[in-house]
Amino acid sequence: MDFSISDEQKALREAIIQFARKELNAGMIERDREQLFSRDLWKKCGDMRLPGLPIPEEYGGLGLDALGTALALEALGYACEDSGLVFALCAHMLPCAVPLAKFGTPEQKRKYLPGMCQGDIIAGNAMTEPNTGSDAFAMTTRAVKEGSGYRLNGTKMFISNGPIADVLVLFAMTDPEKGYHGGVTAFLVERDTPGLQLGHKIEKMGLRTSPLGEIILEDVRVPEDAVLGGEGGGSSLFTHSMDWERTCLFAYHVGNMDRLLEKSIEYARTRQQFGKPIAKFPAISNRVADMKVRVEAARLLVYRAAWRLNRARSASLDASIAKLFVSESLVQSSLDGVQIHGGFGFTTEYQLQRAVRDSMGSTIYSGTSEMQRNIISSWLGL
Repeated sequence: MDFSISDEQKALREAIIQFARKELNAGMIERDREQLFSRDLWKKCGDMRLPGLPIPEEYGGLGLDALGTALALEALGYACEDSGLVFALCAHMLPCAVPLAKFGTPEQKRKYLPGMCQGDIIAGNAMTEPNTGSDAFAMTTRAVKEGSGYRLNGTKMFISNGPIADVLVLFAMTDPEKGYHGGVTAFLVERDTPGLQLGHKIEKMGLRTSPLGEIILEDVRVPEDAVLGGEGGGSSLFTHSMDWERTCLFAYHVGNMDRLLEKSIEYARTRQQFGKPIAKFPAISNRVADMKVRVEAARLLVYRAAWRLNRARSASLDASIAKLFVSESLVQSSLDGVQIHGGFGFTTEYQLQRAVRDSMGSTIYSGTSEMQRNIISSWLGL
């Protein structure tokens, strides 16, 4: 496996870091406090084509492979302190734009992808339901064939970008007898489709600048050409998008961990206690050393999963391993960052407490840590 970084990738990384530091961090404390999503910042990211990192250039993207996308998102996570904004970008790009680019018809790609890459169209993935959570096999949303289209009924819950999405990649059961494998279909459903209602915006512990909401479908009628990936192809489409999400979304968390490490090193070197920097105390230096080990191991796992995404028939095992390790490492490194900063880490001004709040969701979204362990165990024949 060759993880060497090309000159082009280095240049893109540097451009993303400079852009994020200059354009995306101002007013972060206030946006987090007020739970504000910024369309202006989203559009600035669109001007950089960040929502379309892996999308072919013919549709307005940058045409990066999975490893290039992971490198770019790592840079964004490192430089952008608004984790909610980065998460929203990933929720738009990885489970929506990526499967659309792979499974969509030429007409669907031309209709949606240019706007999605430029920041004019925001997408959301609608799989989770109120009573199913990680159990996609228990999906209750139904799509019934009617004439030249389908009628959809059901409720989706915890939908990232739900309150702001212009189009949804929405999953519904078309053949209950076949179940999840062969019986689930993905649809492209636009925001203004009659019968589609946006439920209440859900307040949450972290990632407060990334809107989360409920989607209600009451006799929503969509044409046949709204089907994405063919009738019954929803499970394959979802698996593909989750491999990308569990790899590349968590690449941005590697960038988060790198930033936390740098902040902690700087603070440990300059903070004086008992006449010397706190870095000289093993209780502190050992925490920093553990943070370094985590970020380097996390980076290698993400890069390996991304490398396999482009070369192997399936990267699901690697993606689950990376997702599990990175998410739990992020939580621990966030807690270590607060502990190293002491009382200052507990304050809003130093923003370490927000890192902890933002990190907690990483062990839940894209499949909980418990689900990842189940997936890994099944690959091992258990």
